[in-house]
Amino acid sequence: MTALADEIRLELMSVDEVSAALAQGGSTVLIPCGAVEQHGPHLPLCMDADHADALAARVARHLGNALIAPTIKVGCSAHHLVFPGTISLRPETFEAICLDYCTSLAHHGFKRILLFSGHIGNFPVLRDILPRLRRAVPKDVEIDAFCDSIAWIDRWRNAVKAAGGDPNAVGGHADIAETSLMMCLRPDRVRLDRFEVGHLGALSEEQLHSMWKNGIKSITENGIIGDPHGSTVEIGERCLEAIADLLVVSFGK
Repeated sequence: MTALADEIRLELMSVDEVSAALAQGGSTVLIPCGAVEQHGPHLPLCMDADHADALAARVARHLGNALIAPTIKVGCSAHHLVFPGTISLRPETFEAICLDYCTSLAHHGFKRILLFSGHIGNFPVLRDILPRLRRAVPKDVEIDAFCDSIAWIDRWRNAVKAAGGDPNAVGGHADIAETSLMMCLRPDRVRLDRFEVGHLGALSEEQLHSMWKNGIKSITENGIIGDPHGSTVEIGERCLEAIADLLVVSFGK
């Protein structure tokens, strides 16, 4: 975004800067989504929101013409509510927030609105609400959302392996990938002395159903899916870049 404002986060821009960005072709806007939920005994609850923030900056840089809306920090985390501190939105609340974001941004002239989530638990909700978000804006406004959890986990496993880690330690929650990410993003909040092994191996359909219905403790007592042991800053950097690349390819240039 060479001719546009140096700042690309809407909340830090002035009205004039946003207007200038739109006038100069900056009609793409990212909506990062996160969660405030437990991530085992060793990570802070802000993990997914921090992840979404970091991804947004990288994706916007790769796209080259995108601005970033304020991260929707709290997501759909009902299956984590058994752990203290977790805050969860009802799916209809999350949809209402996303809807208001999209209609506001479309009103100002943004033509591409791209949603993604640092919290995989938001993926099913995003997939469900996407058609309704599209119907709520003018036909010349494109809305897209990334919802492919399988591709996401595969990218993490490949990134962990490429950085010398154990891809089998990737489970998707407070594991080697997410712990390594937080070593990059908020290292002072990673409790190295509290690493524990969680549920190992892919979740079966039955286990997934149990987790959504009965909560994450039905499959892992400590709230971890995967294993944080072996986490490194290098793995975290590779995971960030791998998912940023995945989102860029998905959304297209």
